[in-house]
Amino acid sequence: MSQDITGLLKKWEYEPGDQIRIIQADDGRDVLQVRQPLGIEQYELEGRPDGKRPFNRESVLDEFFSRIDGNPGYTISHEDFLQIQNEGILYYFRYLVLFQIGDFKRTVRDTEHNLKVCDIVEDYAENEEDKKEILQYRPYILRMNAISRAMILLHHEMKTTAREILKSAINDIEAMPEIDTPAFQFERIRSINYLKSTLKQVAESRETPLAKLKTDMERAVKNENYERAAELRDRIKEIENPGNNLNLGML
Repeated sequence: MSQDITGLLKKWEYEPGDQIRIIQADDGRDVLQVRQPLGIEQYELEGRPDGKRPFNRESVLDEFFSRIDGNPGYTISHEDFLQIQNEGILYYFRYLVLFQIGDFKRTVRDTEHNLKVCDIVEDYAENEEDKKEILQYRPYILRMNAISRAMILLHHEMKTTAREILKSAINDIEAMPEIDTPAFQFERIRSINYLKSTLKQVAESRETPLAKLKTDMERAVKNENYERAAELRDRIKEIENPGNNLNLGML
């Protein structure tokens, strides 16, 4: 079989506004493709972006967690660090594309993977320089995670909870220990500003009657006023599923 991909590239010409697609592979699974100026990248939508199973596990991260389990003295050597760092880069490339196409659930999944990479490197890496190499990007990863979670909640008109997530992310980034690298300084400032801007947009957006009910229900649950919360929940269901209120005798 020819290894020349010229024909494939001609079928999908590079256009800046049409770079991303999800196609069905030969075995029926969906894969994510990105058209670059000189080629095509392909990512698995589930598991590791490259489809590999290191150590016969879903990820290097899973392998390291298994090593740590029951072995509190375990440390991550520089060689092991390079493995988990390279895996984190793969997840980073994928969640950038997922965020662009509005797949916020998978963006949350992949950013959570890389936040766990930050945690495990911070706690177990032998080399301080290795820790810096990963942790300097934690503000950015946390920002992408928070924005994606907020977008999912806003889709369900849960505005109050979305705001709380954004505020929490801002506080977490502001409280991060200082890392003496230009990347950390830049990412912390940029992420805080971006989150504050998003928070302002959410606060200023007009609230629909349905969104208002959901906000009131969230507040009632938070205040442990469960009777009021149940009443609001029923009203929300009536609005979202009007067909369920029809008299069956009329059908």
